[in-house]
Order: sequence, then structure tokens, then C-alpha cells
Amino acid sequence: MTAPTVSLTTCTIDLAGLGPDSPLPSVQPLLEPPYTVAGGVPEEIAAGARWGKAKNIYPYPLQESYGREVAATELTGVVLENGHVKALFLPQLGGRLWSLTDKASGKELLHTQDRIQFANLALRNAWFAGGIEYNIGTRGHSPTTCAPLHSAIVHTPEGQDVLRMWEFDRLREVVFQIDAWLPADSKVVFVAVRIQNPNRHTVPMYWWTNAAVPQNDATRVIAPAARAYATDYDGSMTVVEPTDFHGFDATWPTRNTHAADFFFDLAPDQRRWEVAADDDGDGLALVSSSRLRGRKLFVWGENVGGHRWQEWLTPTPDGASPRHYAEIQSGLAQTQFEHVPMPAGESWQWVEAYGNASLDPALAGGDWSAAVEHGAARIEALVPEAAVADALADAARWADLAPGEFVVAGNGWGALERARRNAAGLDWVDEAGTPFAGETLTGEQAPWLDLLQGGEAFTGAGSFVRGADWEELLAAPRNAGPEALLHRAVMAHASVDNAADRETVAALYRGALADSVLSGHSRAVALRGLGLVLLASDDVDGGIAHLADACAVEPANRWLITEAMTLAIAHGHPGEALALVSRAPEPLAGVGRVKFLTALAHARKGEPGKAAQMLRDGLEVADLREGENSITALWQEVCPGEDVPERYQFSMH
Repeated sequence: MTAPTVSLTTCTIDLAGLGPDSPLPSVQPLLEPPYTVAGGVPEEIAAGARWGKAKNIYPYPLQESYGREVAATELTGVVLENGHVKALFLPQLGGRLWSLTDKASGKELLHTQDRIQFANLALRNAWFAGGIEYNIGTRGHSPTTCAPLHSAIVHTPEGQDVLRMWEFDRLREVVFQIDAWLPADSKVVFVAVRIQNPNRHTVPMYWWTNAAVPQNDATRVIAPAARAYATDYDGSMTVVEPTDFHGFDATWPTRNTHAADFFFDLAPDQRRWEVAADDDGDGLALVSSSRLRGRKLFVWGENVGGHRWQEWLTPTPDGASPRHYAEIQSGLAQTQFEHVPMPAGESWQWVEAYGNASLDPALAGGDWSAAVEHGAARIEALVPEAAVADALADAARWADLAPGEFVVAGNGWGALERARRNAAGLDWVDEAGTPFAGETLTGEQAPWLDLLQGGEAFTGAGSFVRGADWEELLAAPRNAGPEALLHRAVMAHASVDNAADRETVAALYRGALADSVLSGHSRAVALRGLGLVLLASDDVDGGIAHLADACAVEPANRWLITEAMTLAIAHGHPGEALALVSRAPEPLAGVGRVKFLTALAHARKGEPGKAAQMLRDGLEVADLREGENSITALWQEVCPGEDVPERYQFSMH
């Protein structure tokens, strides 16, 4: 028996620069399709889809400043290894399990790569493909998926070393932790997740573990269910038999012609597992304790758009064969449309296990019922149900053990939240196992900490917060300046529900703007906020004018100009969009998103020739949104009769 080890390493990965966070508060609604549920879908799922949606990602800032250029970058990795398995975690990138090698077969069980390319697929925009990621908060890839987590090694009394990663989720205001360990004789890595809700109210909770697995013609995904809930990019959900979906067996990813999600309908008493098997029967087994009810298969689709997305996310050297992948996932609810009520003061914990399913390829590729029965037997041999129960008990005993060696620091918002709750007399978590050290506080939190501690009058902050007690502090007489009014306006804007709320928000923005002391970036933020409120109130001319005024205050602000151009075009003012870019510094006009918006504005202004020339000259939009078909649509509009170049084909329908 080889003794298990936990070691630190330095990984050199070709990494795109993430760039600075957006300085604009994320008050815009989340981009989600409308939910339409067909007959046969249980009311439990329909109700869960209607409840708990987040309005926006506030107070998290967007991460949308990346490009397509990569550079060799050193990242801290944590390696768990024994005689059977080697696992590599990347704490600086959301705790991603980046590599999982089965030593018996010599195979990498995850889709991974030596190059990380960001794209617009996450709640905060930036996302990257590969490995196993952990998603919390609301439907989508997590706010922390491209951010560092607090990380440390925990030494248990039994002699087991555990990698612990934790963070404060600012959207739902809960604390989550991820404990990963590898026993000496285990063929699976165990990962225990704990979520603690310190609030005095029920929180809509969402968790999905997302594993990218290698895909080829022989890949089949198996889960113990005869039916599934299939969703499309129009937001519709229908009940299907995955083995007979539009006349083909969708459990073979390459047989799907278009992108689709399949949420397997596991019975409540069914053991929770899912596997992806290759032509040798090898592949990732995703196993968990019972709390993780959902199991999902995602496919990109075997069409030009699906392949283009995979190449966009997983570029290969010139001449190399493209590497495609599918995703298998596990979650709290049956589908990703739902949120699960987490009561006040609750703590939830579960265990997941990852390893090689080692199926018989003949049985895995045969009749569905036989494949499921065989898969269940192999899962039991790989990680017996009793072993998962024992791991869950271990995790419960270890959850509050103090960390030993610290590996990576997360952000300072957890430390600030502790200070906020202490000042307000509110409950908080026991930090014995998940400390939020004061040393993690930075300039982002400094103005808010000073406000809590009753320092001098509030003079502004480049970051944003949420919560009634923050609003009360800002409304105190000693903070009667324009910066406090601006931040009160932003907080109210993030939670606006109706026309009366919008009037209140507009009044706060106007109050801040009325003070000549408000200048520079703060004035631009206030003008932008008022412009958004006016647009939402159907005052299009006023809204566009205020957005233009914001851009005039900060003409080099790429976030302002791209948003203002987008909204101007969407509301029938393409000329204003072109005027905005004409006043911007020349380097900004060369940004891919700005170039595309310029071409689109020309087309909407009745100048298709100019738009066509820009497309023919070539443009690249680094932050193209998942499912976005705008470049293809524009080409078809301004270059009628000409085939759309493959580089512009991202359609997933």
C-alpha cells in the first residue's frame, strides 16, 4: 500500500489574462431564457423553477476584461496522490479539480488542457472549460469559478491530510467549504461540501458540481434513470426517454445534433451516480451521498456551431486534432432551473467521490437497462455505499478542525461580513474550520470597514456591498454627502421590483448628481445608473442621453462604452452608438466587442456595406456570450447569399 500524499506544486499553464474587474455595479438583470415547462414535468420542479431567482449578480463585479492572448503563467496546485489515483486542484481558479489520473489504466478521467481560455459563460462572464468545478448561488457557473478560494491543509487526528477550500458567497450570504482527501487504499477521491446559512431567513440554494469528460464516438453516459427532463436554449423543458430522443439514443453524446441538457430523473431512493465510459469502459464515475439528487448530461451538439464553441474554449495547436468534451453533473435539485429552500441557521453537508468506473464496454454500450444494472454493480465495487456513508461521517467530524498550513488566500469579503454581523448583533458561522483572517482585508473593503467602525464621513468606495444595515449606515446624518447617496442608489437599484422603486432609485441618483462634489468615476456611475433606470421606465431618449453623458465623463471606460453602445442600438439609436465610438480613444475602438457593435450600428443605420467590410476584414469578440448568434446573424444580413465563415458560426440551435 502506497501512503497517500498531499503536496504543493507549481503548474505552468498558458493562461489568458483575466484583466481587471468591471468598475460598474452589476445591477443589470441576469440574462436568462424564459422558463416554459411542458406537460408531465412534476409541479415540484415547476415550483422550484419559479422561486428564488436572483435579480442580478450584485454585489459581485463582472469579469469581462479578458482577451484571447495567453501567456505562460505559474499557478499554485495541490496534488492528492496514492497508489491508485493522482488528483490536481487549482485553488486560485475556484478550487477547480483540474486533473484526475487513474493509474491502473494510465488515463486522464477529465477533459483538461495546457491552455486556459476565458469565455462568456459564467454568472460574472468569465469561464473556462475543463476539470471539475463547483457552482453555488444561482443557475449558472459560479461567481467564484475564476477567483481564488481560501485554501489550507487540515491534519486530522486519524492522520489523514485534507485539502480545505472555503469562501463567503456574497450573492446568497452563506459560507461554503470544500474538503478533499484521498485515503491510502482508495480508488476514488472524496470531496465533502458543506454550506452554512447564518442568516435568520430561508435562502434559495443552488449547487451543481460540473465535470468535463473527454468525448469521442465511443463515449456513453449512464445514470440510473429511464427518463430525463430535456431543456433547450429557448428555456423549454420536456420529459423524454434519453435513449429515444427524436429517434436517436442521446446517451451517446456524439449522436446529438444540437446542444442540449438532459436531467436524469433518479428515483428518491436510488443511489446517486453517473458515469461516462469510453470504448474500453474507462471513464469518470460521479458518485455522491443522497443529498445531491440531480444528475445531468450536457452536450455541445454535433454541428458547426457546437464544434466551433469547443474549439473556442479548448484551442489546440495548429495541425492537432480538436479535443471535444461533454459534461456530467450532480446537483441539489433535479434540474438546474430550480432553487432549494435552505432554512435559517441550517448547515448542509454531503460527500462526492470521483474515480474510474472501469465498466465492461460490451455491457456499457448495450441495452440501457443492462448497462444501468452493470454500472450500479461497478459503482458499488468502486466505492460501496457504506464507504460513502463513512466518508460523510468523517467529513462531519473534520469540518471544524482548524487548518494547518495555509496555501492560498481568498478575498476579504468574508472578514468584512464577520465584522458587519458582529456590529449588527447578527449570527455568523463558527470560523474554527473556515477562518476569514483580518489580513485578507484590502483596499476594496477598507471604506466599508471604516464605515462600520464609525470613522469620518463616508467619502466613497470603488467596491459595492448589499444589506439593509449598510443602507442605514449610509443614511446616517454624518454621511449626508453625494458618495453615500450614490451607493444608496446603487443598492436600491440592485433590488428594484417595480415602477415606484425605480422612481426612488432615480431620485437618489439625481440627488447625488446635484452635488458638484461628485466627480470623475462616481459621476459616471451615477449617470449610467440613472440612464439604466430611465430606459427601464421607457424613457428611451433620456436614458440614452444619460449613458452618453457617462461616457463623456470617462471616454476611455470600455465597460461604459460597450454597455452604452449595446443599449443605444437595442433601443433604435445606432447613430448615437457610432457617435460614442467616434469620441472614444483609438485603442478602445479596436476592442473586439466595440468593433462588432460598430459594425452592427452601421447595419442598423442603413450602411450595410460598411458593416460587411468590417466583418470581411475580420473581428474577434473575446467575450461572445454562450448561445449568442449575433455575428452569424449580422453576416447573413449584410452579406446575403455568402456562406458564413466558420470563425463566425457559434449557433447552438
